[in-house]
Amino acid sequence: MVVVNFGKRSGSAWAGQVVAAKDTVVSLGVTPSSKAIVGLYRMYVAEKDPNTNFTCCSTPGTRYSEVMSFLWEFPVSKGEVRRAADPSESALNIQSLSSQFEEGVLDACIYIMDACRMPIHNRGDVVKMVRTASALINSQDDNGVLIGNWSDDFSMGTPPTTWTGSVSILQKYHNSGAPVSFAQCWVYAGVLNTFLRCLGIPSRVVTNFNSAHDNTGNLKTELIFKPDGTPDRHKTQDSIWNFHCWNEAFMKRVDLPPKYSGWQVVDATPQETNDRYFRCGPAPVIAIRDGELCHPFDCRFVFAEVNSDLIHMKSDKYGNMTPFKVDTSYVGQFIYTKSLSSWRPEDITRTYKHPEGLLTQLYMSCDQRLAQEGDWRKCESAGSLADQQTMALAEQYGCSRDRSDWPASSLSIQIATQASYYLKGYVGDPLRVSVTFYNQSETIKSVKVYMEISSTYYTGVVASDPLKVEDFRIDLDAFQSSIKMFELSPQEYVSQLGSNSNLEVTVTGQTDDVEVSEVKTIALKLPPLNITLSGRPQVNRDMYVMVSFTNTLGFPLTDTKLAMEGAGLLETQLYNYRTIPPMGQISHKVGFRPTKPGLQTLLVVLDCDNLPDMMAMVEVKVMP
Repeated sequence: MVVVNFGKRSGSAWAGQVVAAKDTVVSLGVTPSSKAIVGLYRMYVAEKDPNTNFTCCSTPGTRYSEVMSFLWEFPVSKGEVRRAADPSESALNIQSLSSQFEEGVLDACIYIMDACRMPIHNRGDVVKMVRTASALINSQDDNGVLIGNWSDDFSMGTPPTTWTGSVSILQKYHNSGAPVSFAQCWVYAGVLNTFLRCLGIPSRVVTNFNSAHDNTGNLKTELIFKPDGTPDRHKTQDSIWNFHCWNEAFMKRVDLPPKYSGWQVVDATPQETNDRYFRCGPAPVIAIRDGELCHPFDCRFVFAEVNSDLIHMKSDKYGNMTPFKVDTSYVGQFIYTKSLSSWRPEDITRTYKHPEGLLTQLYMSCDQRLAQEGDWRKCESAGSLADQQTMALAEQYGCSRDRSDWPASSLSIQIATQASYYLKGYVGDPLRVSVTFYNQSETIKSVKVYMEISSTYYTGVVASDPLKVEDFRIDLDAFQSSIKMFELSPQEYVSQLGSNSNLEVTVTGQTDDVEVSEVKTIALKLPPLNITLSGRPQVNRDMYVMVSFTNTLGFPLTDTKLAMEGAGLLETQLYNYRTIPPMGQISHKVGFRPTKPGLQTLLVVLDCDNLPDMMAMVEVKVMP
């Protein structure tokens, strides 16, 4: 029970204000406490007449939602964290791209908290709210919102690539009370983003490229090779995801010193359990950057995702493993989020990691002054020193790294794809791969080479047996290089792609005294999806969207689905097509009426069984 006083009476945590009074109508303003419980309230009014006693009247049909309790102003000024004077100020940049304002979303978010029986008093604590949310969005152990599926069989639900937004997912969960099928990391992140923003917690989706999934919890992600140089998929337990999506939530960490307030990593994708549940965060981004991994929650796990060393191990016939290559910069190469008021990515890598001493990374703000002064060496060493200090501190908190002193190898490999004016790297084109071998020693090297090309999931897991295998020997003169070319025909790889467009090339080389290996992931391009808008872009005026696609590939697309959605424009639409033959065309025209003014975004996805989703979007400036 919260008492709100008006007029001259004071003492309530919630502030009351008489906004206006005219005739028999009085307008009142209520400002909730920043520690208010997020949820639905029923209002009771008590009025006192000087000539009579109190009169209490309940308003049974009236309830209002207090969901802005945790809305903070950002970006932060001088390290301070402040409440926004007007919640709409913080929402301006997210209305056109998120679903938190759509009808039914708030009720669904409240239902999610009720479904897990989250204690009412915890709903006034932003740290507990966010931590609970990361567990609730997945259904791994608590009957939460989404069921994960990283296979190619989505026959019992909706493929993760088909979803166009969070509204239909949240509404479906609210209406049925059962977890929704299916999700992968970007779906978890999108739904958690809507959930947090709906409750007034600023959040954004973050993508980490080459993200380590380290099952042992240290800083060693190990790729294991057999004695003959072939990858040992059975023994390799760790994996490098081509990308992984999580969220950052902006909040004040009252449980930690002020330094750690601000952006916090929160991840709803079920990877590892923490306190009995599959959840992750909130972990202060600044603590991850500086290696201060003793703070709650899950800093060590996130630190490994962006900093793990990639170690190539060779197993002998007795099962003993020896490292022969360590790559300290492969993991966490780029960390992106969406820019404000733009679809361009914003590089936030330096909020997670100090520069590793590379001149190409001197754009970091703390190094720009040194770079402008022309002291490149000092600038480079400064970045390198900060990174070294971070890694040293992380090791004090239990992270283990490979400390071997590796001499420079006399043999190296470089993998590249070849494109020409008629081969642009599209799915359905022949794939041409060049492998260059460099001998940097004074002696002739006879190298035994093994190469394989495999279709992989974005999680780094191989989806099938190798599509192409080459086993040969090459002789290299002193300080010489040699290039080998390989071609993979569409018939060899297209049927194995499934819902993946990634191919992984693995090459190992062995001499009498040197072992070397290289792995490269190739992302193939997809045919374009065309969108045409017509009609007057004005609220409640008729508009039309025409979506067209031509299958320029040399194979049919099966079980094709067309989905479209736009907040303030069009509710989720889904259309099924059985098969689109080679050079076959589809076109679909849909009418709609915009319901909100401003810059809105329409998203269209074409998904099928044997090819990843093709996506296109268009922005619409809707007039009032």
